[in-house]
Formats: sequence, structure tokens, C-alpha cells
Amino acid sequence: MKIANSLKTLKSRHKACKIVRRKGRLYVINKQNPRFKARQG
Repeated sequence: MKIANSLKTLKSRHKACKIVRRKGRLYVINKQNPRFKARQG
């Protein structure tokens, strides 16, 4: 899981990436390729 200041670039790494909000944090999740996971801040 990457931790980044901005998820805008991380979302565009793969077309299956989605931005999800959980517990006040922003996450990038990808069901097809889980190595693209990321969290903001």
C-alpha cells in the first residue's frame, strides 16, 4: 500500500482503480490488480 499526498496520479495508473472513502480516509482500491492499493495522507 502506497501512502501519498494526492491520489489523482495513482488513480490513473490502471483503469480498474477506484477511489473509495472509508473512515474519513481516501483509498485507491483495485480488485483486478491489488498491488495498486493506496491511501491518502
